[in-house]
Amino acid sequence: MLTDERRPAPAPPRPSVEAAPRRRRPWPTVIAFLSPALLLFVLLVLAPIVIAGYSSFFNWNGFGAPTAFVGLDNFRRLLVDEIFVGDLRRALLLVTLSLAIQLPFSLALAMLLNQPLRGRRAYRMLFFAPYVLSEVVTAVLFTMIFSPNQGLANHVTKLIGLGDLGATWLADPDTVMYSLFVVISWKFFGFHTILYLAGRQGIPRELHDAAAMDGAGPWQAFRHITLPLLGPTIRISVFLSILGTVQLFDMIWVLTGGGPIRSSETLAVTMFQEGFKRFHVGYASAISMMIFLISLTFGLLYQRFVLRRDLDGAITRIGDQR
Repeated sequence: MLTDERRPAPAPPRPSVEAAPRRRRPWPTVIAFLSPALLLFVLLVLAPIVIAGYSSFFNWNGFGAPTAFVGLDNFRRLLVDEIFVGDLRRALLLVTLSLAIQLPFSLALAMLLNQPLRGRRAYRMLFFAPYVLSEVVTAVLFTMIFSPNQGLANHVTKLIGLGDLGATWLADPDTVMYSLFVVISWKFFGFHTILYLAGRQGIPRELHDAAAMDGAGPWQAFRHITLPLLGPTIRISVFLSILGTVQLFDMIWVLTGGGPIRSSETLAVTMFQEGFKRFHVGYASAISMMIFLISLTFGLLYQRFVLRRDLDGAITRIGDQR
């Protein structure tokens, strides 16, 4: 038996977490740091939304204070306006083409750039370069490419035996939206490629090595390992692509101005035309509110039903750290 001198002293009791006093949060410091950001958010985000929502209830030309209250007439006009309904159809067309062609092409290119190719860093920089250019510069560049006389597109169609099709790229109502989709894809495919490439490089290599040892081929490894683990990246890419298409303006405005015969107008272009060209500011405000509501509704529903699992795994709550 141990004597009292050799017996170890009992450990002091640990204070319970509940009994420990909570540190008081430095609210003055928090408010001081958040106030500039909140002020900018109110002035540059909330205030324009409120002003647009208020003016959408008036028949207003933008000069003076709005006085001719019309209620919901501007929104009722939207529902029967062929131009606005056509804008929705054209936005849906661009979204469908992006999801069916642009994003799969970007994913395939990202898988190719992930292979041990010689000069793949130069390829990555080359493919990402169009995204660095501004949309206005891109539009001016493709205006020259689609030129009916000396444009590059016209020469290419002649070389491959399709004849002189250059004059119809942006001047034909039947082909203008597909021409715009080519420009949009050229501008943004590099961004989605780098996004997918970053997600692919975040997948542990050991998973593919284990699959190869079990006899899985490249397609099986891509289908059962790469694609599921790229799910969060793909969902974010789809989210950004759809919202960007709904709000597309400057590239189309420089390329076609909404023509020919308003056949390439988008929601933002129609809003600009009505507000700054025809001075129907009340109606343009109603269009802007519809763009806001469409984007907000889609964002909330997409986050609720598509991104919920990704966000639940990424958000760390204070109570989980105890």
